[in-house]
Amino acid sequence: MRLSLHTGILVTLALLAEAVPTPEPRALPLVQSNQLRRLLLRSELLKKGQTLQDFAYATVGRNRYIGTPGHNATVNYLVDTLTATGYYDIEVQPFTVPSASADLSVDGVTYEAAPMTFTAAGTPSGPLIPVANIGCDAADYPAELAGKIALISRGTCTFATKAALSKAAGAIGTVIYNNVEGLLQGTLGGEGNYAPTVGISQADGQTLLALVASGTATAGLIVELSEVLTYNVIAQTKGGDKENVLAVGAHIDSVEAGPGINDNGSGSIGNLEVALQLTKFSTNNAIRFGWWSGEEEGLLGAEHYVTTLPQEERDKIRLYINFDMIASPNFVYEIYDGDGSAFGTTGPPGSAEIEKLWEDYYKNDVRIPTQPTEFDGRSDYGPFLDFGIASGGLSSGADGVKTEEEVALYGGTAGQIYDPNYHTAQDILANTNVGVWVQMAKGIAHAVATYGRSFETLPAKTKRSEKREAHTYQRKGGKWVY
Repeated sequence: MRLSLHTGILVTLALLAEAVPTPEPRALPLVQSNQLRRLLLRSELLKKGQTLQDFAYATVGRNRYIGTPGHNATVNYLVDTLTATGYYDIEVQPFTVPSASADLSVDGVTYEAAPMTFTAAGTPSGPLIPVANIGCDAADYPAELAGKIALISRGTCTFATKAALSKAAGAIGTVIYNNVEGLLQGTLGGEGNYAPTVGISQADGQTLLALVASGTATAGLIVELSEVLTYNVIAQTKGGDKENVLAVGAHIDSVEAGPGINDNGSGSIGNLEVALQLTKFSTNNAIRFGWWSGEEEGLLGAEHYVTTLPQEERDKIRLYINFDMIASPNFVYEIYDGDGSAFGTTGPPGSAEIEKLWEDYYKNDVRIPTQPTEFDGRSDYGPFLDFGIASGGLSSGADGVKTEEEVALYGGTAGQIYDPNYHTAQDILANTNVGVWVQMAKGIAHAVATYGRSFETLPAKTKRSEKREAHTYQRKGGKWVY
């Protein structure tokens, strides 16, 4: 597949039937963990990582951001590679995501601003009015705000709450400043009645507060919106019980800053390599691999996939496992806290069992220490959890700060984040930890082989409620919620 347009993808899908045939899955040996793990090679991870980096560097933006040639090349590569196996039924799922740009100036000075996902468009201009406290109550919004632009601190409640209250008070624009260092990049979580809404840094917020305190400050916002067509790729084994499915996912989009080889080329390649080596085996249960787009914009690809599945299809997914950033240079070995013992947030029934599977595997089979990590909504498991689907996953760490205790376990540098290149142009192949990548990929293979054989260690299958559970996670992918 060599295209960047939707029409070309449809043409490629029409040709899938011409793929080279492979033996019927039933004729292949039943998958075993040690045999599948043995086939995963460092050289293949590196080769595929170089391929994704080449896709990024062949473009002006040098990234694989949604809607760009680098991202579409990644989609093409996945479809072509998986189609050639003849082992999978493949779906390319198109959907659109909102895209925005923002400019903020105050008294003629330009400030860096990040549009909130799901913001309204517009070009409001007017006096900048600080909101009392942190803007979580209607009483915080003064009557004088009508027809003006609100300046609000981040904190406690969601950005959607602040933006909605601001609009209700008559504001024509909303500027939310960070309460920690760095530019605030957030999401409003979904469509709503909002004025143009942007995030700025804590330092710029303090500067603007001082300007207002010394007199009047006039702000101008320009927020422009567009829609980007992008794609999920789903590949399900032709063999195995289609009524009992293991879903395995990772996101394939990068941020605009760079090629995104750890975040999340590492997870998407780890899954791809397991999928390719799985073709040498049969499975008792169907395995469904999903490569999601739009994660960095707020889990939009996984959200679209899960919400558009009929309930009867969601009920067939016994377990979803997610892999995001599995080659961090200043690494840890993290397993999502499915039983809630560490962070108090318990996943749906089955989430504790996948956590234990990996705890036992890393402790007993490969003798690598692990630690729990929180279900905080920052990756694509979030929408699955919302619909009551058991979930788990592995990560080697993102922007958490490594402790002295973790250095004692894994080596590395205390006081430094797990991936110092996170969301930067330096998230490249040379800055990944390939040894960790291999061990994480083998963890993926162990789960795929185990549940490809049997779900007997999971709770009995039940019909789930169609009602979505409302989780208020702090993050949605690369965007903050509050």
